Amino acid sequence: MRVPLLDLRAQYNKIREEVQAAANRVFESQYFILGDEVAKFEESVAQYSNARYGVGCASGSDALTLSMMALGIQPGDEVVTVSYTFFATAGEIHLVGAVPVFVDVDDRTFNMDVAQLAEVLRQRPKVRAILPVHLFGGCADMDPILALAKEHGVSVIEDAAQAIGSEYKGRRAGSMGALGCFSFFPSKNLGGFGDGGMVTTDDEALAGRLKVLRMHGRTGKYIHEVVGVNSRLDALQAAILQVKLAHLDEWTEGRRKNAANYRELLKGAPVIPPMPADYQTRHIYNQFVIRCPRRDELQAFLREYGVGSEVYYPLPLHLQECFSSLGYKAGDFPVSERLSGETLALPIHSELSREDIEYVCERICSFYV
Repeated sequence: MRVPLLDLRAQYNKIREEVQAAANRVFESQYFILGDEVAKFEESVAQYSNARYGVGCASGSDALTLSMMALGIQPGDEVVTVSYTFFATAGEIHLVGAVPVFVDVDDRTFNMDVAQLAEVLRQRPKVRAILPVHLFGGCADMDPILALAKEHGVSVIEDAAQAIGSEYKGRRAGSMGALGCFSFFPSKNLGGFGDGGMVTTDDEALAGRLKVLRMHGRTGKYIHEVVGVNSRLDALQAAILQVKLAHLDEWTEGRRKNAANYRELLKGAPVIPPMPADYQTRHIYNQFVIRCPRRDELQAFLREYGVGSEVYYPLPLHLQECFSSLGYKAGDFPVSERLSGETLALPIHSELSREDIEYVCERICSFYV
């Protein structure tokens, strides 16, 4: 039996005709960059995320870069984020010339440790922004983060790349900070047929600035008041993502059901499934990540039995060679370091059957016998 980590082909087979009709509409129009398809999708994502504006761009990484540029973050400024996350979160801070300042994550949610954030903000007056990550589809504890940001006069950029539709106390990811950043990489819950991204905001001026910055800083044809980048969401991706957005809630509920099945079937196994946050949240399970002893051996064992899995993330960012000049060392963020050695993502996509999940859990249990 084979249970892949992700089965995009199975998902596509269910919506093939809708997707092909949308793609053909773009082919017939021969309008491939921005335009009505992108404008419609921007409006749809903003509405879905309970934000006023959406600005499409070329990737989730670019969404982070554009957000920091729009806020005027300059070389030498500092941005606080977590060490246990995908590389782009800190990589884009570096690319705008700012300095990533790391904090550890909470042992329960894998998201930003608010107590450490408070300590960093007291000690580092150069901080201009906080970049919390809604990791694996579960929101960070945003109320205290927003309160600290207000107290210290800094902005909050939500890294919601893995969290479209996730909620914190009834508020959607991407609607709580000054800006929210989404990725439509194919493996995401809402994934395109290539790269794509979006920034959401309630601030009209920020939305306008983002639209200028994503077009080389252009304010008129061949007129540039600022230097921007080339980062536009193309019409073909927008049309396909618009089709998929209509199915997103159904797919998310499928993932949430699968997560409940895992929790039931893994009872008694020496692994720890994702733990619910102490605050109210709607987790959308972009990944279902367990903590497990002998992680690498378990992964190899599952591979032999046809079960796909993935390690997110094997080396925290403060220990990456490219950030060695920041002066962090092993032991600085023990939770992040421990998670990097213990966590394993299991198949969670909505096309899984109960039988698939039973097979995965049986294999896990048999490994530990």
